[in-house]
Amino acid sequence: MTRAVSTPTALSLLKEAAARLAEARIATARQDAEWLLASVLGVERFALYLEPERVLSPSEGRRYRAIIARRAGHEPLQHLTGTEDFHGLRLIVGPDALIPRPETEGLVEWALEVLRDEPAWLVADVGTGSGAIACALAEQMPSLTVLGIDRSLSALRVASRNVAALSLGERVRLVVGDLLGPVGPARGPLDLVIANLPYIPSGAIGSLEPEVARFEPREALDGGPDGMAAIRRLIAAAPERLRPRARLMMEIGADQAGPVASLMAAEGFTAIEGRRDLRGVERYIAGQWGEASAARPRRAC
Repeated sequence: MTRAVSTPTALSLLKEAAARLAEARIATARQDAEWLLASVLGVERFALYLEPERVLSPSEGRRYRAIIARRAGHEPLQHLTGTEDFHGLRLIVGPDALIPRPETEGLVEWALEVLRDEPAWLVADVGTGSGAIACALAEQMPSLTVLGIDRSLSALRVASRNVAALSLGERVRLVVGDLLGPVGPARGPLDLVIANLPYIPSGAIGSLEPEVARFEPREALDGGPDGMAAIRRLIAAAPERLRPRARLMMEIGADQAGPVASLMAAEGFTAIEGRRDLRGVERYIAGQWGEASAARPRRAC
């Protein structure tokens, strides 16, 4: 007598996967199971429920179970799907660059407010990583040229894929280098410097969720003993590259707003202002390099 072998449907595999992820203490178990199944099947997430009894092929079932096993090991969802949505753009992501966060969209929104009020032509996105900020600004401001700077060639390879996929190659130029080192006199003074630099204290990285601590590039996270090593250097370097009245805008860590504002003031920035993210954390800071500031003697870096 031949025994019938049941073939897994989309819904049955989804339930199985969600249970496994919940057992692995993935807080968003059901949603992640849905995103990953949609990725394997090449459909949008909502489409899973339009055809819940769809039968998966053996190869689809194997691929799905394999990718669920990786997620159960806390590999980031975005690394498994290969994409992340950011400010209306679908970006390519991977382990070589920091996954763009919703918090950083707040920095982009603030920068766009400034750029709409004060027309600009040349912006530097320092520590561009995946190119998220650079691409979002260029997409919204057709007159803008953005220099995406990063010292990681691996990260710039990710950024270059996003620039090409979004057809922004004419206006987003990727440059390898440390902070503003590649910006010399030949490029002209900058209208805005924007940055989401590493700001987590070295000693705190081990306490982060495993998706971050184990899988994201440490150089994109580690801000040194107090989390402000790169931020401090950028504040010191920016005035020489900014035109009068141009701005420096940064995403920063919790409890860093006061110290960063003091550093900016000591360097000669004025009109220093902070903003909170959607969770109420002082997450962004900006200062202006005005004509009066430019005339002041600067302390040695």
